[in-house]
This record gives sequence, structure tokens and C-alpha cells, in this order.
Amino acid sequence: MRFCNRTFLFLVVFIGISVALASCSKDGSFAKVSADKSGVAIQGFDAVAYFAVENAVAGNKNYEYAWNGAKWLFANAENLEKFRQNPEAYAPQFGGYCSYAVSKGYTADGDPNAWKIVDGKLYLNYNPEVKTMWEEHQTGNIEKGKQNWAGFETKPPEHK
Repeated sequence: MRFCNRTFLFLVVFIGISVALASCSKDGSFAKVSADKSGVAIQGFDAVAYFAVENAVAGNKNYEYAWNGAKWLFANAENLEKFRQNPEAYAPQFGGYCSYAVSKGYTADGDPNAWKIVDGKLYLNYNPEVKTMWEEHQTGNIEKGKQNWAGFETKPPEHK
């Protein structure tokens, strides 16, 4: 029984450290793009599709582009080329982290299915319920998120 407890404790500590490091780059600074363990942004969804077809569309590994420390996947060559020409126009705000979380001063993973385009910018949230909370004070949450995002450069946020 003692072996199982130690093994379990080790796994819990290891997972906790891994999650904490996931939001930091190798030099300890904040990772500007939320990416999975393979380095893929927005869980492999096509950032351009939100604008082109107004829907969350899974990307294809055949159409991959490296930008801002992450791999971005696209549904087709046309979307990849649009992103390559102007990634800032299509990439989600706050690096694809949950917009509500950023507005509250921390980061959480963004759900590619809990999205909204506001003033030509893509925002992701943790899930549909959090998206609804974010929308209740959307303008204020966007402004507070911008302030917090800028502050993350000097003080990396907690990732929840």
C-alpha cells in the first residue's frame, strides 16, 4: 500500500509541475500561445475558418504553419495562406487562452467551440457557460483582458 501512495503522490506532483510549466516557455517567461503538449494551438482547429465559414472547423496536419511558438493547423491550403499572410488578423486574442480567465488575471485553456468574434477579433473561452458569463460584461472583460495580457509580460499568470 505504501508503494501505491508514493507512486500516486509522485504522479500528482509530476502532473502539477507539468501543468504549471505548460504556460511558461523554456526561459520561464509566459507562453504567448496556448498550445497542447505537441505544440498545436487551439486544439488543432482552423483559426481562419471562424471568419471564413463562421464555424469551428478542425484543421488538417497537411496544412500546418509555425507561428508565435506554436503549430497552427488549417482545413485547406487557402486558409493556411490567409493566416500566413496576416496571422494577427486570425489568431485568437490572448493567445487562445480563455478570455474570461485573462480578464480575471489568470489563464485557462480556451475551448475552440466556445468562441465569438467581436469587432473583427476572435475570442475563445473555457466552455459555453464561461462564454456566457464573459458576454454579460463583454466590453469590460475585453478591456480588462487587454490590461492583464500586457501585464503578463512582466508577471507571468497562474494557469488554472
